[in-house]
Amino acid sequence: MYVKSRGEFASKQVLSKNLAFLLCFASFCAGMFFTNRMWMVPEANGIRLTSRTEGKQFVDCDLNVVLKNEANSSRSISGSKHSIETVDKAISDLEIKLMAARAERETIMKDPMLSVGVKNIESTSKRKYFMVIGINTAFSSRKRRDSVRATWMPQAEKRKKLEEEKGIVIRFVIGHSSTSGGILDKAIEAEEKVHGDFLRLQHVEGYLELSAKTKTYFATAVSLWDAEFYIKVDDDVHVNLATLGMNLAGHRTKPRVYIGCMKSGPVLAQKGVKYHEPEYWKFGEVGNRYFRHATGQLYAISKDLATYIMINQNVLHKYANEDVSLGAWFIGLDVEHVDDRRLCCGTPPDCEWKAQAGNICVASFDWRCSGICRSVERILEVHERCGEDKNALWSTNFMQTTKSSS
Repeated sequence: MYVKSRGEFASKQVLSKNLAFLLCFASFCAGMFFTNRMWMVPEANGIRLTSRTEGKQFVDCDLNVVLKNEANSSRSISGSKHSIETVDKAISDLEIKLMAARAERETIMKDPMLSVGVKNIESTSKRKYFMVIGINTAFSSRKRRDSVRATWMPQAEKRKKLEEEKGIVIRFVIGHSSTSGGILDKAIEAEEKVHGDFLRLQHVEGYLELSAKTKTYFATAVSLWDAEFYIKVDDDVHVNLATLGMNLAGHRTKPRVYIGCMKSGPVLAQKGVKYHEPEYWKFGEVGNRYFRHATGQLYAISKDLATYIMINQNVLHKYANEDVSLGAWFIGLDVEHVDDRRLCCGTPPDCEWKAQAGNICVASFDWRCSGICRSVERILEVHERCGEDKNALWSTNFMQTTKSSS
């Protein structure tokens, strides 16, 4: 009896050991399985965390859902940021337009004659123009004006057609004499009645006041005409209008562009010399040079820059030379300077050779005279030898992206 019971007990003991061994082995396998499931290495070609066993692939679906949600959240944040930036830009544009409208109103209110002019062109001012060309002139330059009218500037109905069909406005720009209503002003008024091609400024004429005149011109022009470009040119320079238009059309997509023949001349500290700079000390040591700026015979700026001048005209500093002043107004802004040598060709034979080679110049003048030497006598010759085809202006479409607004 005792022996039998002992045998049964031994048998049970062996069974328990076997069972324990099996349980341990099963636990080990389960541990290995779950360890592989939990500690997974990301694949190099994606963010799929998997374990590979005997060619089978197991994917953690829950983790993929989390990653997808995070990606969607990132896209939502990026989209929101873009929307905020868009709204900020729209608000900034509206603020600029509001400031421009206020500055425009102030400019018009300061000049009674300008107020009358605005009423006269109220219907046409609603449309958009391609470019406004202001020809800088003086009281003593009647013969120069007539020589320009006889060459590159369309007259009468052709000038009106140029505005209506091509969106190109051309005016002689002049202020008033120191004696308002005197003989000089009356002579301009009489000339205006004949030709109707003046833009009168609220400005007292004088050679040392060219910087102020330039500032007033841009502020007044942008108040009267909503154009893409605003150009200043001297009355002793020859211009090919179609070539100028095609040149500017290539810069339409640029918001703040300043186009001209860029130069960096010496700052002249010596008194009594031409182009003397009274504020030479601001440019460093004697003998230094100016920053890059467009030469004053002809340059063009986009609407944003003209608007900037109009808004800030009361605080923009004026240097002795108007081309330096204009460059100084833009030096701290995000402006693209375009150096185009076609805007400063020489008179024949220079511009003639270039025209024969198919590179027609935008503007021609003599550097030594800062314009065409003896322009009254010679501008017709320059026009005949360096001018573009007579039909070029009327056959070129400048208004491809400029439409009238209602």
